[in-house]
Amino acid sequence: MSNEFEFKPDFDFDDEMGDEIEGFDDFDDEDDDVQTRTAVLNKNGMVALLCVKTAFDGSTVCRVDPREDRPSIQFYDDSEAAIHWFTRSLKTSKKNGWKVVYDGLPLQG
Repeated sequence: MSNEFEFKPDFDFDDEMGDEIEGFDDFDDEDDDVQTRTAVLNKNGMVALLCVKTAFDGSTVCRVDPREDRPSIQFYDDSEAAIHWFTRSLKTSKKNGWKVVYDGLPLQG
């Protein structure tokens, strides 16, 4: 008997992606200098994300707003500047009625 909740993909990654994903499992994205913080926000049934990633050689702030057609990403040479703008953007979002439902390390799983 088949489980109705069993995931049945529409395609086989190995056949569809071919050599494009070869070596992907060997990619090491663990770096002790990289720090990430993610905030999940909610307002009127909408969900938004605000993320900051800092590293030795550069930092980024990413905003995913459901009212925009694509994410917004800003790059910074200075980690402190990225954290400053992340914090400022989070405060502005709260003033504009967004509620923070999660603020911490990126969720995995």
